[in-house]
Amino acid sequence: MSTKPIIHVLAFDLGASSGRAMVGTLDRTAPEGPVLRIEEVHRFPNEPVQAGGHLYWDILRLLHEMKTGFRKASEGRDIESFGIDTWGVDYGLLGEDGELLGNPYHYRDGRTHDTVAKVHGIIGQDRLFTETGLQPLVFNTVMQLHAAAESGSVSLKHAKELLFIPDLLLYLLTGVKQSEYTIASTSQLLHAGKQEWHEELLSELGIPADILKPVVMPGTVVGALSDEVCAELKLPPIRAVAVPEHDTGAAVVSVPSTDGKPLAYLICGTWSLLGTELADPVLDPAALALGFSNEGGMGGTARTLKNIMGLWLIQECKREWDQSVTPRSFAELVKLAEEAPAFRSFIDPDDLLFLPPGGMPDRIRRYCRETGQPVPETEGEITRCIYESLAMQYRLVLARLEALTGNTYGGLHMMGGGIQNKFLCRMTASAIGRPVWAGPVEASSLGNMAAQLIALGEVADMTEARGLIKRSYPLDIYEPEQPEVWDEAFERYLSITKMSIMPGK
Repeated sequence: MSTKPIIHVLAFDLGASSGRAMVGTLDRTAPEGPVLRIEEVHRFPNEPVQAGGHLYWDILRLLHEMKTGFRKASEGRDIESFGIDTWGVDYGLLGEDGELLGNPYHYRDGRTHDTVAKVHGIIGQDRLFTETGLQPLVFNTVMQLHAAAESGSVSLKHAKELLFIPDLLLYLLTGVKQSEYTIASTSQLLHAGKQEWHEELLSELGIPADILKPVVMPGTVVGALSDEVCAELKLPPIRAVAVPEHDTGAAVVSVPSTDGKPLAYLICGTWSLLGTELADPVLDPAALALGFSNEGGMGGTARTLKNIMGLWLIQECKREWDQSVTPRSFAELVKLAEEAPAFRSFIDPDDLLFLPPGGMPDRIRRYCRETGQPVPETEGEITRCIYESLAMQYRLVLARLEALTGNTYGGLHMMGGGIQNKFLCRMTASAIGRPVWAGPVEASSLGNMAAQLIALGEVADMTEARGLIKRSYPLDIYEPEQPEVWDEAFERYLSITKMSIMPGK
Protein backbone atom coordinates (compact mmCIF):
# COMPACT_ATOMS: atom_id res chain seq x y z
CA MET A 1 0.00 0.00 0.00
CA SER A 2 1.28 3.46 -0.88
CA THR A 3 1.29 6.40 1.50
CA LYS A 4 -0.27 8.75 -1.03
CA PRO A 5 -3.36 10.53 0.32
CA ILE A 6 -4.91 10.66 -3.18
CA ILE A 7 -4.84 7.83 -5.74
CA HIS A 8 -6.29 8.17 -9.27
CA VAL A 9 -7.30 5.22 -11.45
CA LEU A 10 -9.02 5.20 -14.84
CA ALA A 11 -11.95 2.91 -15.70
CA PHE A 12 -13.20 2.44 -19.23
CA ASP A 13 -16.79 1.22 -19.08
CA LEU A 14 -18.14 0.31 -22.51
CA GLY A 15 -21.78 -0.63 -22.93
CA ALA A 16 -23.71 -1.77 -25.96
CA SER A 17 -24.70 1.79 -26.87
CA SER A 18 -22.11 4.10 -25.31
CA GLY A 19 -18.78 4.18 -23.53
CA ARG A 20 -17.25 6.31 -20.80
CA ALA A 21 -13.83 7.11 -19.42
CA MET A 22 -14.25 7.48 -15.65
CA VAL A 23 -11.60 8.68 -13.21
CA GLY A 24 -11.78 7.15 -9.76
CA THR A 25 -10.13 8.99 -6.89
CA LEU A 26 -9.36 7.21 -3.64
CA ASP A 27 -9.32 10.06 -1.12
CA ARG A 28 -7.80 9.14 2.22
CA THR A 29 -8.17 12.69 3.58
CA ALA A 30 -11.98 12.61 3.98
CA PRO A 31 -13.06 13.06 7.63
CA GLU A 32 -15.46 10.09 7.47
CA GLY A 33 -12.64 7.80 6.32
CA PRO A 34 -11.38 6.87 2.85
CA VAL A 35 -13.91 7.46 0.06
CA LEU A 36 -13.92 6.64 -3.63
CA ARG A 37 -15.02 9.52 -5.82
CA ILE A 38 -15.87 9.14 -9.49
CA GLU A 39 -15.79 11.59 -12.39
CA GLU A 40 -16.78 11.10 -16.01
CA VAL A 41 -14.13 12.71 -18.19
CA HIS A 42 -15.20 11.45 -21.62
CA ARG A 43 -18.37 9.90 -23.05
CA PHE A 44 -18.76 8.56 -26.56
CA PRO A 45 -21.30 6.63 -28.63
CA ASN A 46 -20.85 2.95 -29.41
CA GLU A 47 -22.96 2.43 -32.49
CA PRO A 48 -22.93 -0.80 -34.51
CA VAL A 49 -22.27 -0.60 -38.24
CA GLN A 50 -24.33 -2.47 -40.84
CA ALA A 51 -22.22 -3.53 -43.82
CA GLY A 52 -22.53 -6.28 -46.42
CA GLY A 53 -25.52 -7.84 -44.69
CA HIS A 54 -23.80 -8.11 -41.29
CA LEU A 55 -23.67 -6.08 -38.09
CA TYR A 56 -20.24 -5.13 -36.69
CA TRP A 57 -18.62 -3.17 -33.87
CA ASP A 58 -16.48 -0.20 -34.92
CA ILE A 59 -13.56 -1.33 -32.79
CA LEU A 60 -11.01 1.21 -34.04
CA ARG A 61 -13.38 4.10 -33.31
CA LEU A 62 -13.67 2.76 -29.76
CA LEU A 63 -9.87 2.65 -29.52
CA HIS A 64 -9.68 6.25 -30.75
CA GLU A 65 -12.24 7.38 -28.15
CA MET A 66 -10.36 5.56 -25.39
CA LYS A 67 -7.18 7.38 -26.34
CA THR A 68 -9.12 10.64 -26.02
CA GLY A 69 -10.20 9.41 -22.59
CA PHE A 70 -6.57 8.87 -21.58
CA ARG A 71 -5.70 12.42 -22.61
CA LYS A 72 -8.59 13.98 -20.71
CA ALA A 73 -8.08 11.83 -17.62
CA SER A 74 -4.39 12.77 -17.45
CA GLU A 75 -4.97 16.54 -17.46
CA GLY A 76 -3.73 17.60 -14.02
CA ARG A 77 -3.70 14.06 -12.61
CA ASP A 78 -1.25 11.20 -12.24
CA ILE A 79 -3.16 8.08 -13.30
CA GLU A 80 -1.83 4.99 -11.50
CA SER A 81 -3.59 2.35 -13.59
CA PHE A 82 -6.47 1.62 -15.95
CA GLY A 83 -8.92 -1.21 -16.59
CA ILE A 84 -11.53 -1.98 -19.22
CA ASP A 85 -14.96 -3.58 -18.86
CA THR A 86 -17.45 -4.20 -21.67
CA TRP A 87 -20.43 -6.32 -22.68
CA GLY A 88 -19.80 -10.05 -23.06
CA VAL A 89 -19.52 -12.77 -25.74
CA ASP A 90 -18.06 -10.78 -28.68
CA TYR A 91 -14.47 -11.13 -29.88
CA GLY A 92 -11.85 -10.22 -32.46
CA LEU A 93 -9.50 -12.51 -34.35
CA LEU A 94 -5.78 -11.83 -34.85
CA GLY A 95 -3.65 -13.16 -37.68
CA GLU A 96 -0.09 -14.46 -37.73
CA ASP A 97 1.29 -10.90 -37.62
CA GLY A 98 -0.90 -9.88 -34.69
CA GLU A 99 -3.15 -7.71 -36.85
CA LEU A 100 -6.92 -7.72 -36.57
CA LEU A 101 -8.69 -9.87 -39.17
CA GLY A 102 -11.71 -7.63 -39.78
CA ASN A 103 -14.16 -5.85 -37.52
CA PRO A 104 -15.68 -7.94 -34.71
CA TYR A 105 -19.25 -9.10 -35.27
CA HIS A 106 -22.04 -7.61 -33.13
CA TYR A 107 -23.87 -10.13 -30.94
CA ARG A 108 -27.16 -9.16 -32.63
CA ASP A 109 -25.82 -10.13 -36.06
CA GLY A 110 -28.08 -12.69 -37.71
CA ARG A 111 -25.51 -15.28 -38.75
CA THR A 112 -26.20 -17.44 -35.68
CA HIS A 113 -30.01 -17.51 -35.92
CA ASP A 114 -30.23 -21.32 -36.36
CA THR A 115 -27.00 -22.30 -34.60
CA VAL A 116 -28.41 -23.27 -31.18
CA ALA A 117 -30.34 -26.21 -32.65
CA LYS A 118 -27.26 -27.34 -34.58
CA VAL A 119 -25.02 -27.18 -31.49
CA HIS A 120 -27.61 -29.09 -29.46
CA GLY A 121 -27.63 -31.72 -32.18
CA ILE A 122 -23.90 -32.24 -31.60
CA ILE A 123 -23.51 -31.66 -27.86
CA GLY A 124 -27.00 -32.00 -26.39
CA GLN A 125 -28.74 -29.23 -24.46
CA ASP A 126 -28.41 -30.79 -21.00
CA ARG A 127 -24.74 -31.65 -21.42
CA LEU A 128 -23.93 -28.21 -22.82
CA PHE A 129 -25.44 -26.57 -19.72
CA THR A 130 -24.03 -28.91 -17.08
CA GLU A 131 -20.52 -28.73 -18.55
CA THR A 132 -20.39 -24.98 -19.23
CA GLY A 133 -22.96 -23.58 -16.78
CA LEU A 134 -24.43 -21.19 -19.35
CA GLN A 135 -27.75 -20.94 -21.10
CA PRO A 136 -27.51 -21.82 -24.81
CA LEU A 137 -28.21 -18.29 -26.07
CA VAL A 138 -28.03 -17.57 -29.78
CA PHE A 139 -25.33 -14.93 -29.36
CA ASN A 140 -22.95 -16.83 -27.04
CA THR A 141 -19.39 -17.03 -28.32
CA VAL A 142 -19.66 -20.79 -28.79
CA MET A 143 -22.58 -20.24 -31.16
CA GLN A 144 -20.76 -17.50 -33.05
CA LEU A 145 -17.65 -19.62 -33.49
CA HIS A 146 -19.56 -22.73 -34.52
CA ALA A 147 -21.43 -20.68 -37.13
CA ALA A 148 -18.10 -19.33 -38.38
CA ALA A 149 -16.54 -22.79 -38.53
CA GLU A 150 -19.54 -24.28 -40.32
CA SER A 151 -19.59 -21.49 -42.91
CA GLY A 152 -15.89 -21.90 -43.66
CA SER A 153 -15.00 -18.44 -42.36
CA VAL A 154 -11.73 -17.28 -43.93
CA SER A 155 -10.95 -15.15 -40.85
CA LEU A 156 -11.34 -18.12 -38.52
CA LYS A 157 -9.19 -20.33 -40.77
CA HIS A 158 -6.36 -17.78 -40.67
CA ALA A 159 -6.80 -16.78 -37.01
CA LYS A 160 -3.92 -17.42 -34.66
CA GLU A 161 -5.49 -15.82 -31.59
CA LEU A 162 -8.93 -14.86 -30.29
CA LEU A 163 -9.36 -11.95 -27.90
CA PHE A 164 -12.64 -10.94 -26.31
CA ILE A 165 -13.57 -7.27 -26.82
CA PRO A 166 -12.00 -5.82 -23.62
CA ASP A 167 -8.91 -8.01 -24.09
CA LEU A 168 -8.69 -6.88 -27.72
CA LEU A 169 -8.77 -3.22 -26.68
CA LEU A 170 -6.22 -3.95 -23.94
CA TYR A 171 -3.97 -5.58 -26.55
CA LEU A 172 -4.22 -2.61 -28.90
CA LEU A 173 -3.13 -0.34 -26.03
CA THR A 174 -0.50 -2.52 -24.35
CA GLY A 175 0.47 -5.43 -26.61
CA VAL A 176 -0.67 -7.85 -23.88
CA LYS A 177 -2.72 -10.85 -25.04
CA GLN A 178 -4.90 -12.53 -22.43
CA SER A 179 -8.34 -13.95 -21.63
CA GLU A 180 -9.66 -12.43 -18.42
CA TYR A 181 -11.82 -14.87 -16.45
CA THR A 182 -15.15 -13.02 -16.12
CA ILE A 183 -15.32 -12.08 -19.81
CA ALA A 184 -14.22 -15.58 -20.85
CA SER A 185 -16.97 -17.02 -18.65
CA THR A 186 -19.63 -15.46 -20.91
CA SER A 187 -18.40 -17.45 -23.91
CA GLN A 188 -19.70 -20.95 -23.05
CA LEU A 189 -16.21 -22.21 -23.89
CA LEU A 190 -15.02 -22.79 -20.28
CA HIS A 191 -15.67 -25.70 -17.95
CA ALA A 192 -18.37 -24.59 -15.50
CA GLY A 193 -16.89 -22.85 -12.48
CA LYS A 194 -13.31 -23.37 -13.66
CA GLN A 195 -10.65 -21.31 -15.39
CA GLU A 196 -10.07 -24.00 -18.03
CA TRP A 197 -11.10 -24.07 -21.69
CA HIS A 198 -13.36 -27.00 -22.56
CA GLU A 199 -11.15 -28.41 -25.30
CA GLU A 200 -13.26 -31.54 -25.85
CA LEU A 201 -16.35 -29.45 -26.52
CA LEU A 202 -14.38 -27.14 -28.82
CA SER A 203 -13.10 -30.11 -30.80
CA GLU A 204 -16.58 -31.58 -31.23
CA LEU A 205 -17.85 -28.26 -32.59
CA GLY A 206 -14.94 -27.73 -34.98
CA ILE A 207 -13.58 -24.74 -33.05
CA PRO A 208 -9.76 -24.49 -32.81
CA ALA A 209 -8.72 -24.44 -29.14
CA ASP A 210 -5.23 -23.15 -29.85
CA ILE A 211 -6.52 -19.65 -30.67
CA LEU A 212 -7.62 -19.11 -27.05
CA LYS A 213 -5.24 -17.41 -24.61
CA PRO A 214 -4.57 -18.56 -21.02
CA VAL A 215 -7.16 -17.38 -18.50
CA VAL A 216 -6.11 -14.53 -16.18
CA MET A 217 -7.94 -13.84 -12.92
CA PRO A 218 -9.25 -10.32 -12.24
CA GLY A 219 -7.38 -8.10 -9.83
CA THR A 220 -4.01 -8.63 -11.54
CA VAL A 221 -1.57 -6.07 -12.95
CA VAL A 222 -0.87 -7.44 -16.45
CA GLY A 223 1.20 -4.78 -18.22
CA ALA A 224 1.31 -1.11 -19.15
CA LEU A 225 0.66 1.20 -22.09
CA SER A 226 2.98 0.28 -24.95
CA ASP A 227 5.89 2.51 -25.94
CA GLU A 228 4.06 3.37 -29.15
CA VAL A 229 0.89 4.48 -27.35
CA CYS A 230 2.89 6.38 -24.71
CA ALA A 231 4.69 8.31 -27.47
CA GLU A 232 1.43 9.03 -29.30
CA LEU A 233 -0.41 10.24 -26.19
CA LYS A 234 2.64 11.77 -24.48
CA LEU A 235 1.91 9.74 -21.35
CA PRO A 236 4.00 7.58 -19.01
CA PRO A 237 3.54 3.78 -19.12
CA ILE A 238 0.33 3.64 -17.07
CA ARG A 239 -0.21 0.18 -15.59
CA ALA A 240 -2.93 -2.05 -17.03
CA VAL A 241 -5.06 -4.13 -14.65
CA ALA A 242 -7.12 -7.15 -15.56
CA VAL A 243 -10.31 -6.04 -13.83
CA PRO A 244 -13.53 -8.06 -14.03
CA GLU A 245 -13.80 -7.25 -17.73
CA HIS A 246 -17.42 -8.29 -18.12
CA ASP A 247 -19.44 -5.25 -17.08
CA THR A 248 -21.79 -7.38 -14.98
CA GLY A 249 -18.83 -8.99 -13.24
CA ALA A 250 -17.46 -5.53 -12.49
CA ALA A 251 -20.83 -4.31 -11.23
CA VAL A 252 -21.17 -7.20 -8.79
CA VAL A 253 -17.89 -6.15 -7.15
CA SER A 254 -19.62 -2.90 -6.18
CA VAL A 255 -22.65 -4.47 -4.44
CA PRO A 256 -22.61 -2.49 -1.17
CA SER A 257 -23.23 -5.50 1.07
CA THR A 258 -20.90 -6.11 3.99
CA ASP A 259 -23.00 -8.20 6.41
CA GLY A 260 -22.02 -11.60 5.03
CA LYS A 261 -25.65 -12.60 4.35
CA PRO A 262 -26.77 -14.05 0.99
CA LEU A 263 -27.25 -11.19 -1.43
CA ALA A 264 -29.40 -10.72 -4.51
CA TYR A 265 -28.62 -8.02 -7.04
CA LEU A 266 -30.34 -6.46 -10.02
CA ILE A 267 -28.11 -4.59 -12.44
CA CYS A 268 -30.52 -2.43 -14.36
CA GLY A 269 -29.55 -1.15 -17.80
CA THR A 270 -30.16 -2.10 -21.43
CA TRP A 271 -30.22 -5.63 -20.04
CA SER A 272 -31.39 -6.41 -16.53
CA LEU A 273 -29.24 -9.00 -14.74
CA LEU A 274 -30.79 -10.47 -11.61
CA GLY A 275 -28.70 -12.90 -9.65
CA THR A 276 -26.63 -13.82 -6.65
CA GLU A 277 -23.02 -14.54 -5.70
CA LEU A 278 -22.13 -18.12 -4.77
CA ALA A 279 -19.07 -20.25 -4.15
CA ASP A 280 -20.08 -22.75 -6.84
CA PRO A 281 -22.31 -22.67 -9.94
CA VAL A 282 -25.88 -24.00 -9.85
CA LEU A 283 -26.00 -26.76 -12.46
CA ASP A 284 -29.36 -28.26 -11.53
CA PRO A 285 -31.51 -29.07 -14.61
CA ALA A 286 -34.12 -26.70 -13.17
CA ALA A 287 -31.65 -23.82 -13.59
CA LEU A 288 -31.42 -24.65 -17.30
CA ALA A 289 -35.20 -24.84 -17.61
CA LEU A 290 -35.63 -21.47 -15.88
CA GLY A 291 -33.04 -19.64 -17.98
CA PHE A 292 -30.31 -19.13 -15.36
CA SER A 293 -26.62 -18.96 -16.23
CA ASN A 294 -23.45 -19.23 -14.16
CA GLU A 295 -20.71 -16.75 -14.99
CA GLY A 296 -17.37 -16.16 -13.28
CA GLY A 297 -16.81 -13.50 -10.66
CA MET A 298 -14.00 -11.73 -8.84
CA GLY A 299 -12.16 -14.14 -6.57
CA GLY A 300 -13.34 -17.15 -8.56
CA THR A 301 -16.94 -16.86 -7.35
CA ALA A 302 -19.95 -17.90 -9.42
CA ARG A 303 -22.47 -15.33 -10.56
CA THR A 304 -25.71 -17.29 -10.88
CA LEU A 305 -28.05 -14.96 -12.73
CA LYS A 306 -30.83 -14.52 -15.25
CA ASN A 307 -30.70 -12.14 -18.20
CA ILE A 308 -33.89 -10.10 -18.55
CA MET A 309 -34.54 -7.94 -21.61
CA GLY A 310 -34.42 -4.77 -19.49
CA LEU A 311 -34.52 -1.13 -20.52
CA TRP A 312 -33.88 -2.15 -24.14
CA LEU A 313 -37.68 -2.17 -24.42
CA ILE A 314 -38.15 1.49 -23.52
CA GLN A 315 -34.97 2.56 -25.31
CA GLU A 316 -36.27 1.07 -28.55
CA CYS A 317 -39.70 2.64 -28.08
CA LYS A 318 -38.16 6.04 -27.42
CA ARG A 319 -35.91 5.71 -30.47
CA GLU A 320 -38.96 5.13 -32.67
CA TRP A 321 -41.06 7.82 -31.03
CA ASP A 322 -38.24 10.34 -31.41
CA GLN A 323 -38.37 9.81 -35.17
CA SER A 324 -42.13 10.04 -35.58
CA VAL A 325 -43.51 12.32 -32.84
CA THR A 326 -42.20 15.09 -30.62
CA PRO A 327 -39.06 13.76 -28.90
CA ARG A 328 -39.46 13.25 -25.16
CA SER A 329 -36.93 12.61 -22.44
CA PHE A 330 -37.07 9.42 -20.40
CA ALA A 331 -38.25 11.54 -17.45
CA GLU A 332 -41.16 12.85 -19.55
CA LEU A 333 -42.09 9.31 -20.53
CA VAL A 334 -42.09 8.29 -16.86
CA LYS A 335 -44.46 11.18 -16.09
CA LEU A 336 -46.81 9.99 -18.84
CA ALA A 337 -46.61 6.46 -17.46
CA GLU A 338 -47.49 7.65 -13.96
CA GLU A 339 -50.64 9.22 -15.40
CA ALA A 340 -51.64 6.07 -17.32
CA PRO A 341 -53.97 3.40 -15.82
CA ALA A 342 -52.25 0.80 -13.64
CA PHE A 343 -52.08 -2.94 -14.36
CA ARG A 344 -53.96 -2.64 -17.65
CA SER A 345 -51.66 -4.77 -19.83
CA PHE A 346 -48.57 -6.94 -19.33
CA ILE A 347 -45.89 -8.40 -21.58
CA ASP A 348 -43.29 -11.09 -21.00
CA PRO A 349 -40.14 -8.93 -21.37
CA ASP A 350 -38.11 -12.00 -22.36
CA ASP A 351 -40.34 -13.07 -25.23
CA LEU A 352 -38.11 -13.36 -28.31
CA LEU A 353 -40.57 -11.08 -30.09
CA PHE A 354 -38.79 -8.21 -28.34
CA LEU A 355 -35.18 -9.19 -29.08
CA PRO A 356 -34.62 -7.56 -32.52
CA PRO A 357 -34.40 -3.79 -32.94
CA GLY A 358 -37.12 -1.78 -34.64
CA GLY A 359 -40.89 -1.51 -34.33
CA MET A 360 -40.98 -2.01 -30.56
CA PRO A 361 -44.25 -0.13 -29.84
CA ASP A 362 -46.05 -2.23 -32.46
CA ARG A 363 -44.50 -5.43 -31.09
CA ILE A 364 -45.83 -4.59 -27.63
CA ARG A 365 -49.28 -3.87 -29.04
CA ARG A 366 -49.17 -7.16 -30.96
CA TYR A 367 -48.29 -9.14 -27.81
CA CYS A 368 -51.15 -7.57 -25.87
CA ARG A 369 -53.59 -8.11 -28.74
CA GLU A 370 -52.61 -11.76 -29.14
CA THR A 371 -52.95 -12.42 -25.40
CA GLY A 372 -56.43 -10.92 -25.24
CA GLN A 373 -55.50 -7.82 -23.23
CA PRO A 374 -56.36 -4.15 -23.71
CA VAL A 375 -53.95 -2.83 -26.33
CA PRO A 376 -51.83 0.10 -25.07
CA GLU A 377 -51.92 2.91 -27.62
CA THR A 378 -50.35 6.02 -26.12
CA GLU A 379 -46.74 6.58 -25.16
CA GLY A 380 -47.74 6.64 -21.48
CA GLU A 381 -49.72 3.40 -21.69
CA ILE A 382 -46.90 1.56 -23.46
CA THR A 383 -44.27 2.93 -21.05
CA ARG A 384 -46.33 1.88 -18.02
CA CYS A 385 -46.86 -1.57 -19.55
CA ILE A 386 -43.08 -1.96 -19.93
CA TYR A 387 -42.18 -0.85 -16.40
CA GLU A 388 -44.93 -2.85 -14.67
CA SER A 389 -43.97 -5.93 -16.68
CA LEU A 390 -40.30 -5.54 -15.76
CA ALA A 391 -41.18 -5.22 -12.06
CA MET A 392 -43.30 -8.38 -12.28
CA GLN A 393 -40.53 -10.24 -14.08
CA TYR A 394 -38.07 -9.18 -11.38
CA ARG A 395 -40.41 -10.67 -8.76
CA LEU A 396 -40.71 -13.92 -10.69
CA VAL A 397 -36.96 -14.30 -11.27
CA LEU A 398 -36.14 -13.47 -7.63
CA ALA A 399 -38.60 -16.13 -6.44
CA ARG A 400 -37.04 -18.66 -8.83
CA LEU A 401 -33.55 -17.75 -7.63
CA GLU A 402 -34.59 -18.45 -4.04
CA ALA A 403 -36.08 -21.79 -5.07
CA LEU A 404 -32.88 -22.81 -6.89
CA THR A 405 -30.40 -21.73 -4.23
CA GLY A 406 -32.38 -22.37 -1.06
CA ASN A 407 -31.47 -18.85 0.07
CA THR A 408 -33.88 -16.22 1.33
CA TYR A 409 -33.06 -12.65 0.38
CA GLY A 410 -34.13 -9.84 2.70
CA GLY A 411 -34.25 -7.36 -0.16
CA LEU A 412 -32.81 -6.59 -3.55
CA HIS A 413 -29.68 -4.57 -4.33
CA MET A 414 -30.62 -2.57 -7.43
CA MET A 415 -27.72 -0.93 -9.26
CA GLY A 416 -26.84 0.71 -12.55
CA GLY A 417 -28.25 3.56 -14.60
CA GLY A 418 -31.80 2.26 -14.36
CA ILE A 419 -32.04 3.15 -10.67
CA GLN A 420 -32.25 6.81 -11.66
CA ASN A 421 -35.83 5.88 -12.61
CA LYS A 422 -37.42 6.13 -9.16
CA PHE A 423 -40.76 5.04 -10.63
CA LEU A 424 -39.25 1.67 -11.59
CA CYS A 425 -37.49 1.33 -8.21
CA ARG A 426 -40.77 1.94 -6.36
CA MET A 427 -42.58 -0.54 -8.58
CA THR A 428 -39.88 -3.15 -8.05
CA ALA A 429 -40.04 -2.86 -4.26
CA SER A 430 -43.83 -3.20 -4.35
CA ALA A 431 -43.69 -6.10 -6.79
CA ILE A 432 -41.17 -8.15 -4.75
CA GLY A 433 -42.78 -7.22 -1.42
CA ARG A 434 -39.50 -6.31 0.26
CA PRO A 435 -37.03 -3.41 0.26
CA VAL A 436 -35.06 -2.28 -2.75
CA TRP A 437 -31.64 -0.86 -1.84
CA ALA A 438 -30.78 1.35 -4.80
CA GLY A 439 -27.18 2.25 -5.50
CA PRO A 440 -24.66 2.82 -6.79
CA VAL A 441 -25.58 4.15 -10.24
CA GLU A 442 -22.07 3.72 -11.67
CA ALA A 443 -21.82 0.11 -10.54
CA SER A 444 -19.61 -1.24 -13.34
CA SER A 445 -17.17 1.66 -13.21
CA LEU A 446 -16.87 1.47 -9.42
CA GLY A 447 -16.31 -2.29 -9.52
CA ASN A 448 -13.68 -1.76 -12.21
CA MET A 449 -11.94 0.83 -10.01
CA ALA A 450 -12.20 -1.32 -6.88
CA ALA A 451 -10.50 -4.21 -8.67
CA GLN A 452 -7.70 -1.88 -9.75
CA LEU A 453 -7.20 -0.65 -6.19
CA ILE A 454 -7.05 -4.25 -4.95
CA ALA A 455 -4.48 -5.11 -7.66
CA LEU A 456 -2.40 -2.07 -6.68
CA GLY A 457 -2.50 -3.04 -3.00
CA GLU A 458 -4.40 0.12 -2.04
CA VAL A 459 -7.48 -1.85 -0.89
CA ALA A 460 -7.14 -5.20 0.85
CA ASP A 461 -9.97 -7.27 -0.63
CA MET A 462 -13.58 -7.36 -1.83
CA THR A 463 -15.01 -6.84 1.65
CA GLU A 464 -13.00 -3.65 2.15
CA ALA A 465 -13.84 -2.51 -1.39
CA ARG A 466 -17.58 -2.95 -0.81
CA GLY A 467 -17.35 -1.09 2.49
CA LEU A 468 -15.51 1.73 0.71
CA ILE A 469 -18.24 1.97 -1.95
CA LYS A 470 -21.03 1.79 0.65
CA ARG A 471 -19.45 4.64 2.61
CA SER A 472 -18.92 6.69 -0.55
CA TYR A 473 -22.40 6.24 -2.07
CA PRO A 474 -25.28 6.10 0.43
CA LEU A 475 -28.25 3.99 -0.68
CA ASP A 476 -31.77 5.07 -1.55
CA ILE A 477 -34.22 2.69 0.11
CA TYR A 478 -37.64 1.92 -1.36
CA GLU A 479 -40.23 0.07 0.73
CA PRO A 480 -43.11 -1.94 -0.78
CA GLU A 481 -46.53 -0.31 -1.12
CA GLN A 482 -50.04 -1.79 -1.50
CA PRO A 483 -48.92 -5.44 -1.16
CA GLU A 484 -52.38 -6.95 -1.75
CA VAL A 485 -52.85 -4.99 -4.97
CA TRP A 486 -49.46 -6.08 -6.29
CA ASP A 487 -50.02 -9.70 -5.27
CA GLU A 488 -53.25 -9.78 -7.24
CA ALA A 489 -51.60 -8.12 -10.25
CA PHE A 490 -48.74 -10.64 -10.11
CA GLU A 491 -51.19 -13.54 -10.34
CA ARG A 492 -52.68 -11.89 -13.45
CA TYR A 493 -49.17 -11.48 -14.87
CA LEU A 494 -48.46 -15.19 -14.40
CA SER A 495 -51.77 -16.09 -16.01
CA ILE A 496 -51.26 -13.83 -19.04
CA THR A 497 -47.66 -14.88 -19.65
CA LYS A 498 -48.41 -18.55 -18.86
CA MET A 499 -45.54 -18.74 -16.38
CA SER A 500 -45.17 -20.10 -12.85
CA ILE A 501 -42.48 -19.81 -10.21
CA MET A 502 -41.38 -23.43 -10.68
CA PRO A 503 -42.88 -24.97 -13.82
CA GLY A 504 -44.55 -28.30 -13.19
CA LYS A 505 -45.18 -27.52 -9.53
